[in-house]
Amino acid sequence: MRIVMMGTGTFAEPTFQALIAEFGADVVGLVTQPQRERGNKRGSTRQTGQGMANIAQAAGIPVAQPESINAPEGLAQLQAWQPDLLVVAAYGQMLSPEVLRIPTRGTINVHASLLPKYRGAAPVAYALLHGERQTGVTIIQVTPGLDSGDMLAQEALDIQPDDTTGSLEARLAQLGARLAVNVARRYAAGEPLVGVPQDPRQVTKAPKIRKEFGLIRWNQPAEYLERFVRAMQPWPTAYTFLHRPGKEPLRVIVTKAAVVPRPAPGPAMAAPGTPWVVSAPAPGLVVITGDDHALLLHELQPAGKKRLSAEEFLRGYPVVAGAIFGPEGLT
Repeated sequence: MRIVMMGTGTFAEPTFQALIAEFGADVVGLVTQPQRERGNKRGSTRQTGQGMANIAQAAGIPVAQPESINAPEGLAQLQAWQPDLLVVAAYGQMLSPEVLRIPTRGTINVHASLLPKYRGAAPVAYALLHGERQTGVTIIQVTPGLDSGDMLAQEALDIQPDDTTGSLEARLAQLGARLAVNVARRYAAGEPLVGVPQDPRQVTKAPKIRKEFGLIRWNQPAEYLERFVRAMQPWPTAYTFLHRPGKEPLRVIVTKAAVVPRPAPGPAMAAPGTPWVVSAPAPGLVVITGDDHALLLHELQPAGKKRLSAEEFLRGYPVVAGAIFGPEGLT
């Protein structure tokens, strides 16, 4: 059985490596996104791995990187490889009916959620944002609809209290690789695979997250904001601006936080975003949120600087009367 992998990024890498290990020379091609700005560039917060193209080249597998797989040149490359099965993981493009007609056995997708929950580009981040206790991986038969195909395999995974999108996605990637290989084995053995339809009443969406989504809105409840900080790592990160009288707004990334009661005595009527320095159990920085709790900031990163503990941050950027966290154009 001739297999072509389609995927980009660290979530796809374990599946690609597992297919190579299992099927060897039967993995006849890789389609991945064109080379763009690398994630290890200074200041970047994106995850990086070995790189799909590098894995393919090390294994002697041809690589195609079309701007659009649905364009004539993308279709021509797929047709030249004569695949029986396409295996897709975080490829980043919708596949046209013309693409889906090429493989003789069909196309499967490795999706990082317990479908029909969290269809879309950012299922891991949204599972964290919504406070899910579990997520998982679903292998589906690809159809023209967004993540709407019948389910061939599914397995759940517990979300840990300190999980970020990066740490959770790394575990899901390993689970996805195992499930994808198991399903591909069944295809190779000639088994008739009948998927389970998704319940349309249970569908939720996980649309693409853009850079500006990381702006912290301090009027949200503290528990949501703690999850938000974790969900935005490693990209686009949760960020805010520290406004101090007489100074330019300072962009600050929040990398670690915890929910605490509002400080007492403290600013009971203070606006969300108001910082409050505490001394016990250790020097720290509490920020007022939109409910009766607050967010204790454990770790912060000023623009262009390294990560700092709250104590280190306060030494370099002391909080003064009138200081407040908020959007850049706060008025």
